[in-house]
Amino acid sequence: MNNTKYLILALAALPLLNSCNDSWLEPKPLSFYTPENTYVDAAGLYSALVACERNMRHEFFTDGAPILTEMYTADIAVHGKTDESGSLVDFDNEMLPARTKNDMKGKNGWYWAEGFKGIKYANIVISRLDAATFKDEAERNAVLGGAYFHRSYRYYKLTHQFGNVPWLSEEITRPKLDFYSYDRWSILEQCKKDMEFAYQWVPEQMDRGRANKDACGMLLMKICMSLGDFDRAIEVGKEVVARHPLMTERFTSNQNKPNTNLMHDLHSVEAKIDMNNTEGLMYVVAYPDIVEAGDKRIYTMRNGLPYWAKGAAIKTPDGKSGTAIVPASEDKNTEIDNDANYGRGIGTCRPTNYFQYEIWTDKEKNDLRSPNNHDSWKRMEDLRYNEPSLKKNNSPWYGQPLVRPNDMSVADSIRCWYMWPHYKLFVPDPTKTQDYQGGETPWYVYRSAETYLMMAECYYWKGDNANAAAMLNVVRNRAGAEPLTGTIGIAEVLAERARELYYEENRHVELVRMSYLYAKTGKACEEFGGRIYKLDNFSGPGGTGTNCKDAGVNFYFDWVIKHNNFYNKGVVIPYGEYRMSVHHVLWPVPENAIKTNTGGVINQNIGYPGAENNITPLMVGEEAPATE
Repeated sequence: MNNTKYLILALAALPLLNSCNDSWLEPKPLSFYTPENTYVDAAGLYSALVACERNMRHEFFTDGAPILTEMYTADIAVHGKTDESGSLVDFDNEMLPARTKNDMKGKNGWYWAEGFKGIKYANIVISRLDAATFKDEAERNAVLGGAYFHRSYRYYKLTHQFGNVPWLSEEITRPKLDFYSYDRWSILEQCKKDMEFAYQWVPEQMDRGRANKDACGMLLMKICMSLGDFDRAIEVGKEVVARHPLMTERFTSNQNKPNTNLMHDLHSVEAKIDMNNTEGLMYVVAYPDIVEAGDKRIYTMRNGLPYWAKGAAIKTPDGKSGTAIVPASEDKNTEIDNDANYGRGIGTCRPTNYFQYEIWTDKEKNDLRSPNNHDSWKRMEDLRYNEPSLKKNNSPWYGQPLVRPNDMSVADSIRCWYMWPHYKLFVPDPTKTQDYQGGETPWYVYRSAETYLMMAECYYWKGDNANAAAMLNVVRNRAGAEPLTGTIGIAEVLAERARELYYEENRHVELVRMSYLYAKTGKACEEFGGRIYKLDNFSGPGGTGTNCKDAGVNFYFDWVIKHNNFYNKGVVIPYGEYRMSVHHVLWPVPENAIKTNTGGVINQNIGYPGAENNITPLMVGEEAPATE
């Protein structure tokens, strides 16, 4: 009953905390939390972290989910809504401080705003800890460790998306307009200290959706890797996988369904609910049949599948409109019901040739995650012509597999015709009878498969080829791929991450982390002929409108331009051209955050308007200048 009381109090406060005119730069006194009644013990303080956990879920859920922006600002996908102006397609014109987005056109602005909201919620717990009572030191430290996790989780992303950002170490209880940017390396060093504490004290067993010891271990690994402490990352990784072995045998009710395999099991709703799933380390949660306010659907099918229902694009070979969301009534829920069998997509997140073709070699011909496995991946040719008028008019094409139209436009081929990993994106929605877009489900944030891939990368940075291959092969063996032999480069690491972690990892963040590491360590990049990168020109020459596209400035740009066939070919669509420049390695700090911060200085990233006003960032622990 006490836990329920605390949860209700915390949830009741959220609408006030997130009102439209409440900016993280203008925090209001938090008297409505009635801290004297709520934040008095472990249960009360944990209730404050409900906001952080909800914030994590929003990254993956809803139409146009933020995780998509992380995918289509990288190598594996692009924004595919070719009929929409102003989307994140032409970075030179749309990735600007005054145009940071939090809508269907992109979510880079969402990551800034929600990142600092999550930090704010975590700092409430950190600041109020000493006023609460606990049954013992372990309980107190577990609560603090949970708050450290959430604060570090946001800072890990912010420092790789935006570089130097404001450091907030405590709850803000008065209006504050004098924020300063802090050096990202010093922020990460502080987060490493915090996560070492969290990894020591947060229990192994926590409620699903709440940070546990091994989620803390995963985040600690990522932070250690970003700082170049590969030995510590490997040490933690070995401990994590020892407690969380991969799922290597079929283990859900899906094993009795035809045309399924272990990958269907692992990524099914049933697997993510199954408490015997040893591989899942951290989840965001939404459960079918659990009544909860608001839309908690994940929309993976809507976001990730092609727009096959677009009648103007998908025509029969004799020119008739070929597909419909609802077939003839007598054919509902049959093999020609594309909606029921696959879900109804709109092509928001369009995979690149790199993800669809390049990473799948002869060594992956038996890989359960591969397009070679027709149970796991689906093609447009698996769908059927099902427009009811075809049946009414006795068309011979009704019920037949799709055939690619010869006259399909570039824009429609981008949005309406591609392959997709069905096993990953198919999330049934028992609350609907048609227009299936993706239902309620827990979703992986961290899995031990990624732990192996992170250890493989650590060994790559250390020059230990044998162990790098061994770690990659643990994951590959489970999927049925042939073991890798010979030299392991960054290309092998990134390809395996793409095969395993599509729609799970922050792909842009991880590419930027690697880019910083190349520049920090001076390690020669074998992918580009031994090229050396440097920190002093990480974002290029700067200057508003320069839009430098020179090779050799940072690894991120070189890698994406090499492997993203939309950006390296400058594909043109009705509302622009797929273009990017070297400074897009970091996203622009929202212009409003800088302009409304009248008493301090938040720096803009090099290459964007406003960077000419930057000052030297502060170091964590350094006092900000006093305001007059």
